[in-house]
Amino acid sequence: MSRIRPARFVHVVYRTRQFDRMIAWYQAVFDCKVQYQNPVLAFLTYDDEHHRVAIINLTAVQPDSGKDERRGIIGVDHVAYTYGSVEDLLENYAQLKEKGIVPYWCVHHGVTMSMYYADPDGNQMELQVDAFASGDDANRYMLGPHFEANPIGVEYDPDDALKKIRSGTPGTAFLQRQSDLPVSPIRGTLAH
Repeated sequence: MSRIRPARFVHVVYRTRQFDRMIAWYQAVFDCKVQYQNPVLAFLTYDDEHHRVAIINLTAVQPDSGKDERRGIIGVDHVAYTYGSVEDLLENYAQLKEKGIVPYWCVHHGVTMSMYYADPDGNQMELQVDAFASGDDANRYMLGPHFEANPIGVEYDPDDALKKIRSGTPGTAFLQRQSDLPVSPIRGTLAH
């Protein structure tokens, strides 16, 4: 099988201690609108994508201890690439796994089914597939009770999902997040 490539680059996530200023800056520079915001997270977009920029408020997650920031705390959290289908996402997972490259986190965010990887320098990337056919549908979901209940997501087993896909389950069966619980233990602290 030839290598499977992402369909497009979709978003970047920043970690900051200047949450409100960062939101205002992206609103001013890109004419972004806030799709969703709680005290810890903000998702902004300037087009029909559910979010092009996400901002994590480190002050809400990890109050400042008064010490200098450690390298890697403030700055880019990850960049994201989307695939054309669940099948492509999972077959890419299998191809990468054969090369010894495995995700450190597989989570269904509700708006995306995602796998997170780290390169040799520790730079993080999200490989994902959109859960909704349109940006409008994703935006409605982000404004609804399921996203508010769990904006981080629920973890899933990619090997189990791949096995089901290869046994004939259509990829579309995985697009809807089956539950709002449990909140992912890896990043559950970012939820509220």
